[in-house]
Amino acid sequence: RNQEQAPFMPSSSSADAEKEADSLGETTTATTSSAQSQTVAALSTVVERAADENEKGVSMQVGEEEEEEECALRFGSRLNSMKARGDLWKNSKNTREADEERKEEIGVLEMVRRLGNADGVELVDFNYPQHLEGLELESVKHALRDANLAAGAVAVRFPAAKFRTGGAFTNPDAEVRAAAVEVVANACKWARALHAANGVIIWPQFDGYDYHLQINYTRAWATTVQTVRSVIDREECSDGATRISYEFKPTDASSRYAVVASTAAALALVQDVNRRGRFGLTLDAGHIIAAGENPAQSAATVAAAGALFGFHVGDAHSKLGAEDGLAFGSVHEKGMLELVYWLRAVRYAGYVYFDTFPEAEDPVREVNYNIRVFKRMWRWAARLEKMG
Repeated sequence: RNQEQAPFMPSSSSADAEKEADSLGETTTATTSSAQSQTVAALSTVVERAADENEKGVSMQVGEEEEEEECALRFGSRLNSMKARGDLWKNSKNTREADEERKEEIGVLEMVRRLGNADGVELVDFNYPQHLEGLELESVKHALRDANLAAGAVAVRFPAAKFRTGGAFTNPDAEVRAAAVEVVANACKWARALHAANGVIIWPQFDGYDYHLQINYTRAWATTVQTVRSVIDREECSDGATRISYEFKPTDASSRYAVVASTAAALALVQDVNRRGRFGLTLDAGHIIAAGENPAQSAATVAAAGALFGFHVGDAHSKLGAEDGLAFGSVHEKGMLELVYWLRAVRYAGYVYFDTFPEAEDPVREVNYNIRVFKRMWRWAARLEKMG
C-alpha cells in the first residue's frame, strides 16, 4: 500500500484519523512449529491470509463458523510520552477552556488526563519520585478517576544527585544503599495506596560502570542481592499484595555496562535473592533487543522460572546502546508476533505496557496504534496455535 505517513502522525482533521491505516501485518510471520516443513506451511497460510485481509479490508476467519479470539490482556502506556507534542493537546477541544496561563510543560496529572483519551488504555504507571513526590494522594486518585484509569505500577527512578556516582544497590557506601532502600519503600507505600496492579518496578539505572577497573564485580553483585532482600523484607513492601520486580537494561547513558545486563543475569538475581512469588522480573522488549537477545525466548524462559511479573513492549533498531522506543512491531514484526505467541503460550496474565518514546508523533494516536497492532497479533497468534 501507498502510505504517506505513519498512522500515528498528527492529522489535520478527525476525518483523517478515521482513514488512517495500520502499516503492519502484510508479511508478518512467526516460527512456532518444531518441524520446519510444518512451520513453513503455517507461516505461509498466515501470510496469505494477512495479505488477503489487508486487500479486502475484512477480518480473517479461521473457520466458517469460528469467531476471532479477542485479547483478554489489559493495556498501559508510558506516562512521560504524554509530554510530547503538547501543542496538539493544548489546542484540542478538550482543553480550550483551560487557563491561558498554563505552564508550557504538561504536568503529571494533566498527562494522566491526556493518556485517558487513548482508546483501550486502562492502566498507567507512575515513576517515583519523578511523578509522585509533592503530590497529594487524593489528587492522584481523583485524576485517575477522571481519566477512567487505574494504577498499573510504581516504577522507581533513583535521583541522579544521590545515586549517579556508585549506583544505588551496587554503591560501596552502606548509607547510600540504605537511602536506596528508603526510595523503594516509599514507592511501595504509593503502590499500596493506589492499589497498583503490578506493584513496584525497579530499574536501577546507575548500577553499572563506564570503565574497566572501575568496580569490584563480585562485591557489586553481593551488595545488589543483599540490598534487594532488604527492600523486599521492609514492612512497606512485604504486605503480600505488593510484588516487586527488577527491570534489567544492558546499557544506558547512565551506566554503559549494567551489573545485571542480560536475561540470564536477571534470573540469577531472582534466584540469589530467593523471595519467590514476591520478587521477579519485568522484561522490556527494547532492553532485550539491545542485549542481543530474543524477547520471545526471554519471556518463555522467565515464565518457566515463575518470575515473569510484567512485560514492556515497543520496538527498536538493534544498535549498541540504543533503545529507540518505536511503535510496537514497527521494526521486528516477526519477532514481536513470536513474543505475543509466547505470552499466550505461558498464559501471561499481567498487563501490556507500551514503553515507547513518541517525540514528533501524536502520543495518543501512537498508543491507539500500538493497541490495535498488539490485538491483531494476538489474533494471529491464536491462529498459529490452531494450526499446530
